[in-house]
Order: sequence, then structure tokens, then C-alpha cells
Amino acid sequence: MALILSIDTSTPVCSVALHRNGQLVSLNELFLERTHASHLTLMIDQVLANAKASRSDISAIAVSEGPGSYTGLRIGASTAKGMAFALGVPIAAVPTLSAMARTVSGIQALSVGLCPMLDARRMEVYCQLYKPDGRLVWDTQALVVESIADFEESLDRFTILFFGDGAPKLREILQTHPNAHLVDGIYPSAKSVGELAWDYFQQKQFVDVAYWEPFYLKEFQAGVPKRRKPKHG
Repeated sequence: MALILSIDTSTPVCSVALHRNGQLVSLNELFLERTHASHLTLMIDQVLANAKASRSDISAIAVSEGPGSYTGLRIGASTAKGMAFALGVPIAAVPTLSAMARTVSGIQALSVGLCPMLDARRMEVYCQLYKPDGRLVWDTQALVVESIADFEESLDRFTILFFGDGAPKLREILQTHPNAHLVDGIYPSAKSVGELAWDYFQQKQFVDVAYWEPFYLKEFQAGVPKRRKPKHG
């Protein structure tokens, strides 16, 4: 029986989840900025206590690999690595945006495209774009959105739900196309990270604990970001 501990610290929302054979048994989420370092270990202990489990029961650790907050990702990665070394268990690194898409695909039954977005400063966002059948139009990238043109080709073919803390930046832009819909209240969560991690665990899709680093996507650069066009898959 596999017990997977999942961690997401990619945004101001810090969350920890515990899944047994892919089924959620405990979840703890904290909506406070700049508290990951001081609360994450306590949240892990609380999640285990709620499930009446101990650290020695953990079969694997899943962590949201990014993109997202540089500091947050570092905290999640270092915590996951420390526990993995101490317990002798593997790490599954789950893309943050893929986990967000899993959250929405799990609560809606419509055949629509999905575009998870995270704030990357100014008018730049980290995003993915999925077709209604779940296939990627383009994979994770940083994009400066100036008009609906970046999404127009897909929007002309199917409805797309835009969500995440980067999506509100596009509110006025999205209103220019009838197939574009903004969904509020969706954020990265260890719950969805753990759901995807179950597939990783079954396929033994783990990272090298010693050398793995979070997926920052881009380094911090002062000044206005350059225009980036989406790379279609």
C-alpha cells in the first residue's frame, strides 16, 4: 500500500497532502504569504497525524516542481529532498501547471480547453494550453500577453477556461472573445500534485534526489520582460 506525501509551495498558498493508493486521506492548506519556511514542517506533521500515520510509513514524496515563486519552490524542494534522504524514499516532481489543470478537469464535465496561468510579474504569465481532449497545444512557458492573438487560433475552435493567479491580468483581453472564460478561485494545491504523483509512482517516474532542482523556467531579470510568442506543440 503506497502512501505518498505531496507538497506545493509554488505560490503564496502552502499546501501538504497525503494520498493512499491515489486516494486523498489528509490535506492541509495555508493561505498566508511568506510563511512557507516556518509552517511547512508543522503542516507535514499535522497531515500525518490526521491520517494516523508516521514519516516511516511514507512510500514517496511528491513536490510541485514549478514554475512559480523562486523562494517558495526552493523551500519545497529542500524540504522534500531532506525528507527523501532521511527516509530513503523517492521523489516525484510534478509540474505545477499540470496539477492546476488536473484540479479543473476534475471538477468540470464540459469538453473545453484549459489554460492554467501563474503570475510572473507585470503582464507576463507562466502558462500551458490544453485541447478539450487533454492534449497539449503548448507546454509550460513564460508569455507576455498583450492581446487575444496568442490564443485566437485555439479560441476559434473551442472554448477555453483560463484560471490561476495570472489569469486576472487578462480579464479585459479575454472579454474580447466569446469562447474565452475566466475561472476564479483556482490555485496550485498538493491535492492535485498527489493525484498526478500516483501515476508517477506506478510508473516509477522519479527524479534523482541528489541532483534534481525545481523548474524555475526563467531567472529573475530586472526591467521590462521581452515579448515572447507562444511555442506551439
